[in-house]
Amino acid sequence: MARKKAYIEEQVIEKAMNLFWRNGYESTSVRMLENEMGINQFSIYASFGSKQGVFKESIKCYKGKLKELVNDMEASHGKAAIKAYFYAFNNFAKQNIGQGGCLINNTFSELGTNAPEEVMTEMMAFVNELKAVFQKKLRDDDATSSHDYLAKQASFLLVAIQGMVVASKVMANSEIENFVEMTFSSL
Repeated sequence: MARKKAYIEEQVIEKAMNLFWRNGYESTSVRMLENEMGINQFSIYASFGSKQGVFKESIKCYKGKLKELVNDMEASHGKAAIKAYFYAFNNFAKQNIGQGGCLINNTFSELGTNAPEEVMTEMMAFVNELKAVFQKKLRDDDATSSHDYLAKQASFLLVAIQGMVVASKVMANSEIENFVEMTFSSL
């Protein structure tokens, strides 16, 4: 008969997410995960398969935290909705400053194309979802531009938000606000 888990998966994954967010993927060991999650290595492997499996679930947890911001953007109209997302995301990053910016952005910076395939797939799914929402919001204000042009603008905004996240780690909020205002004045 199978043993019942003595922990709630969502809670231990949130703890793992915070650990990865603070330390990065490579610097986080299974031993550190054991200590942070409060479960043993056997339970980690039995529930998640590997460190990669824990990280993949951590990325899903992180995406869930950002879902409200994305939903707010989807419920609003045009470029103003994207701009509001930038400000909301900056506030989110600042509230979680002990973690250091954005988990997804940090992981892209740390691992680049060397990220495990299942992790890269999960992260790119979020990036592609965000790009699609950006495109839709851009289309709200500009129904005459080609799909390719709007895709380029959405890509520009993805790069801009990544830069903003990195800058938010060291720059004053007023500098970030200037960046957001200049970014949207150029669209």
